[in-house]
Amino acid sequence: MPKAANYNLARRISIRQLQVFDTVSRLRSFTRAAEELYLSQPTVSMQIKKLESDIGLPLIEQVAKKLSLTEAGKALQAAAHDILETLGRFEMEVEDQKGLRTGQLHLAVVSTANYFAPRLLGQFRHQYPGIKVTLEVTNREHILERMLRNSDDIYLIGKPPESSELEFQPYLPNPMVVVVPVDHKLAKRKSVSLQEIADEPFIIREQGSGTRIAVEHKFASAGLELNIGMELGNNESIKQGITGGLGIAVLSLHTLTSGDMNELTVLDVEGFPISWQWFIGHPRSKRLSIAAKTFIDFMYEEGPLLLPENVIDSALVDMSMMKIKGVGE
Repeated sequence: MPKAANYNLARRISIRQLQVFDTVSRLRSFTRAAEELYLSQPTVSMQIKKLESDIGLPLIEQVAKKLSLTEAGKALQAAAHDILETLGRFEMEVEDQKGLRTGQLHLAVVSTANYFAPRLLGQFRHQYPGIKVTLEVTNREHILERMLRNSDDIYLIGKPPESSELEFQPYLPNPMVVVVPVDHKLAKRKSVSLQEIADEPFIIREQGSGTRIAVEHKFASAGLELNIGMELGNNESIKQGITGGLGIAVLSLHTLTSGDMNELTVLDVEGFPISWQWFIGHPRSKRLSIAAKTFIDFMYEEGPLLLPENVIDSALVDMSMMKIKGVGE
């Protein structure tokens, strides 16, 4: 029987160390790597120092606050990527052999989907209790970054980018509506023109948000300039800002609850709602686990049933206005 090769490093280096190094080298940041791995920054730094000590060569250099890899670091990055990818494929094969009794599912969604995605995951976990699930909620720009880094299994996003490396399929409609305080001067008007609201101060999401992209495109297409009064990083803060009289906003219809409609109302604006849609995506080259494939099927079967049922009362908004046209029309 042939003797096993004597690889000294294999006795000293752990898979966890390789995972930490791979994340740091990919993000070029100890802080961001710590956030992605749910570790403290000192723990990440300690793992890298231990790795450099075990190998006997520096792996990372820091010049003018920028991290770069040494030649040894570049070689280790390639090796770590191959090892972790091979281990990931093995893990999926094991999960497939076990069926859906065990496994992991990592889902990342845009913030507008946060109003139903947790309930969807809850229903899925109830049906498949052996599957461990994680949910990351962020904006469109960060979702795309995570996709390129292959950080998760499945992504839910609006308006997918054109990319040969990413694969998307249409999911549920996500209409965008103009929201104002119930006592706004235009609240009871019908067929308000876009020009009439152009001078209103808008509370808008941060750069990189899909909602912001949709709003800016709507105004630019009409030859109008968007009057940005304030930027806020989440939909709940925007709703509070509208209630407080700081401005009006365009929000996903699915972010509005019946409770919100005590103080807010949807304005009947020509050209609204904006026809928007969610898409399910993943890297084209990614081999989906059986848990991920099953969850995608589950999304199509159960997702429409879990959308907020009492978002807009017909007494508040003419539901004919809420008819959503197909994307691309």
